[in-house]
Amino acid sequence: MAQQHLDPTDPRPGHVGPGPTGDALAGYLRTQATEFLRALRLHRETGAGAHGTEGSAEAARALRRSARRVSASLHTFQSLLDTDWCEAMRPELAWVSGTLAMEHAYTARLERLLTALHRLSGSTAFPARTSAGVGAGAPPSKAGTPTQERGNLTVGAAKAGALLDRQLTLARTRAHSTALQALGSSRFHAIADKVAVLASEVPLTGTATGTDLRPLATAAEDRLRDAVTTLPLVTAGSPYNAAALIHGLSPDTVPHPQDAPWHQVRLLLRLHRYAREAVSGPKGNAVVDLRLLSAGQALNRHRDASEAAAAAAQAARTPRIAPATAYALGVLHADQRHEVEAARFAFQQAWQMETVGAS
Repeated sequence: MAQQHLDPTDPRPGHVGPGPTGDALAGYLRTQATEFLRALRLHRETGAGAHGTEGSAEAARALRRSARRVSASLHTFQSLLDTDWCEAMRPELAWVSGTLAMEHAYTARLERLLTALHRLSGSTAFPARTSAGVGAGAPPSKAGTPTQERGNLTVGAAKAGALLDRQLTLARTRAHSTALQALGSSRFHAIADKVAVLASEVPLTGTATGTDLRPLATAAEDRLRDAVTTLPLVTAGSPYNAAALIHGLSPDTVPHPQDAPWHQVRLLLRLHRYAREAVSGPKGNAVVDLRLLSAGQALNRHRDASEAAAAAAQAARTPRIAPATAYALGVLHADQRHEVEAARFAFQQAWQMETVGAS
């Protein structure tokens, strides 16, 4: 194992040095607020019409990134900030981030499911992406996207793909309209005004400038580690254990109950990563822990596969579909639940490396 170098901004015990204080937090928040305003300006300059542009899509992603980081910092370091201001800002920033994320999520989900259908059918042709417009949060479609090569699929798989295409494209279109309405609303303009103030004036408490950030960042890490202890990592450490397929035949349409603790760990891991960024001072996200990054990527895949499986199951409940279509969707659901299991295994491997490295 490579020798670990002491970092005075590392919140973990054993790392000595002058502790960053509320001034470092203020610098981090100002940086993220500035990024938010820059992304908003780019979004307005590149346009956000019915089809959007590559620039507007990237600007929306930047808006989400900065909104998440500000919101996470308000959660972790709330004791160093004006309480009323934090409680008013956090749900608004979550609304911005969540609203802008939906279109991209539907786009990625459709691509994931169509790709899986082709793989499961033994087709060598990559599924063509739909030509519906993209905008606030989705990557742009390629010009002149061709019609999908359905002849390379079985009849059931082709019809399943067409059904998913219709359902998720409709959902994506609605999410796009919702995002455009949100960005033009008085609610969003009020948030943007508050972020503009934050870029120059951070509402720290009177004692914040003399308070070490590291104990609060360590508390965020402890919450993450406590949540990880509730996960079945022993099971997840064995590939193809089929645990993620349990209750797969349930007719219940609610999210898969066993996924919830993993989703919670994903959110806590993000809070931990952003807390470490804040502790590093104004340079913010220049500090990257590759092991935590790998664990986070595994949990992102876990969420994507879980939601894709749910979409396949929902499509299979469409009334009056052909048995072959329902069968293809059932196979697709099982495939994505196996992807859930693979993501859990990847997280277990990354987390064990992270734990060893921290010891």
